[in-house]
Amino acid sequence: MKNSENNGMMTFGGHLEVLRQMIFRILGVSSLFAIIVFCFKDTTWNILLAPSEWNFVSYTFTEHIMHMLGLHNFHFDEFHVKLIATDLSSQFMTHLSTSIYLGLLISSPYILYELFHFVSPALFENERKYSAKVICAVYFLFIIGILISYYMLFPISFRFLGTYSVSNRIESTITLDSYVSTFITMTLLMGVVFQLPVISFVLGKMGIINATILSKYRKHAFIIILTIAAIITPGQDILSLILVTLPLYLLYEISIKVVKKAC
Repeated sequence: MKNSENNGMMTFGGHLEVLRQMIFRILGVSSLFAIIVFCFKDTTWNILLAPSEWNFVSYTFTEHIMHMLGLHNFHFDEFHVKLIATDLSSQFMTHLSTSIYLGLLISSPYILYELFHFVSPALFENERKYSAKVICAVYFLFIIGILISYYMLFPISFRFLGTYSVSNRIESTITLDSYVSTFITMTLLMGVVFQLPVISFVLGKMGIINATILSKYRKHAFIIILTIAAIITPGQDILSLILVTLPLYLLYEISIKVVKKAC
């Protein structure tokens, strides 16, 4: 042990001890934020349930923009979808699990810092700087994806699916579990989709793709993105389709420029 320390090296047991301490710190910080989120129940659920309201900020903002463009008759139809809880413990368990998810999300910058601090000693100086930039890019794009999902994708999807009916004799009542699970799944999905520039950068560095290939199939990519947006927003108006298509296609264009720099 002394020889290892004198040589500036750490034993396997020492690495395990450092890893154990890091895990405990991450769990402690994440638990603290989860408890804070759990205690601020009203604020948390006002934010989480806001996209289910017919007067959500995205709708009012879009209407304001359209009115400024001279389309004064443009408006979103008012809708109301009732959320219910079917099990005795469902509200408490959903509140608890959601607090844990949000605690992890809020503490994610600290988690990334701890993970980078743990692996950075094994990296060369240039690799350390390169890795730090990639991590920052991944996190930034993930947050952008979450915001896009919260303000655009999820409200549009909820508005359509929540009000869709095969008969006027059937009233839609959505369970809280279904709402939260769809919200989390869609949010995480958009966070992953927004990693496209980073993935393209890595593939470009590996020589698998290049900017020429991506530019050549730009039209094909647009058709695929438009199809995906149409699936996400079935039966919606053309504006909803555009609002989903634009950020996804913008990601593709950014990926082309990123790959060009990488190569």
